[in-house]
Amino acid sequence: MAIDENFVVRTDLALEAQEMNVEADPAQTGPDGVDVTEEQLDDIKVTYVKVDPEGAERIGKKAGNYVTIESQAIRKQDTKMQDELSTCLSKQLKKLLADNGIKDSDRCLIVGLGNHRVTPDAIGPFAIDEVLVTSHLFELQPETVAEGYRNVSAVTPGVMGITGIETSDMIHGIIHEINPDFVIAIDALASRSINRLNATIQLSDTGIHPGSGVGNKRKEISKETYGMPVFSIGVPTVVDAVTITSDSIDYVLKHFGREWREKDRPSNALSPALNPFEKRKELTEEDLPSEEQGQAVMGMFAKLGDEEKRQLIKEVLTPLGHNLMVTPKEVDSFVEDMAHLISAGINGALHAVIEDSDAQSYTKF
Repeated sequence: MAIDENFVVRTDLALEAQEMNVEADPAQTGPDGVDVTEEQLDDIKVTYVKVDPEGAERIGKKAGNYVTIESQAIRKQDTKMQDELSTCLSKQLKKLLADNGIKDSDRCLIVGLGNHRVTPDAIGPFAIDEVLVTSHLFELQPETVAEGYRNVSAVTPGVMGITGIETSDMIHGIIHEINPDFVIAIDALASRSINRLNATIQLSDTGIHPGSGVGNKRKEISKETYGMPVFSIGVPTVVDAVTITSDSIDYVLKHFGREWREKDRPSNALSPALNPFEKRKELTEEDLPSEEQGQAVMGMFAKLGDEEKRQLIKEVLTPLGHNLMVTPKEVDSFVEDMAHLISAGINGALHAVIEDSDAQSYTKF
């Protein structure tokens, strides 16, 4: 099966774009313009992706720095883990700002992108409700502002479908009036992996393209557009039906592979009997069945590579109008918790007086 060169899996994550690049050419050796390093902090995985101009052309992401923070804190609704994730976000954002020369005295404009009427797209507006804004105090009552607080403004510009105005143009007008030193944009993203939905936060110093994850590209919000540093904070909340179908088939194959291996174990093996209703450990690549076993379950489908599989599913679903963008049924609570976590992380990063461990108390949640 020939792969359509125009077929692209939708993802806003630089880490996933690099993973796709490696999968497409696994034999590639030497530098490819993308430097990836990982760090494990207890239950939080932090991946640093540095993209140079050559890498930008290769993976389709702008040159710059990307930080991907992965944790199951939101999906498990674990409050303690969420506090730790918020602290990690604050530290990573502080570092990203410092690496780009942002000083404690620099003024910030925070932009909550998205549509508050559509829950998967509401992270930006919800987070803006809880960030600590101080610009009005600096202007009207500067004597009341204690040392260690930054001049911060915030705005939720809405989406073009509601306002009729290009979001980038609206932000440009606000910047012209209040003249901040840098911008932080918060937005919902799309992922190519169901495992990363509401479990990943991406920070970058490359700006953002509103609507790009769902194929609705608008003018970019970036340093090139506004002439000042633009940082982005994004969370994948949607995935397309092609990805869900492909991942589900992989899970089925891994499930059968694990069952066959368990069945072939000696009867005296020290392992409990399988219970289909028990919560099982995460399925991994090691659980995939042999090629012969895979073909017994899925026929010729098991022979297809990842990209061939995704393309075939896309060719089937798209003409039927079924290649939907999908979000988890628990998205309401996920988005609410993630917005609270992001606002706390931003407050801790922007205001030197706020300790990371106290950042949660400065939100309105």
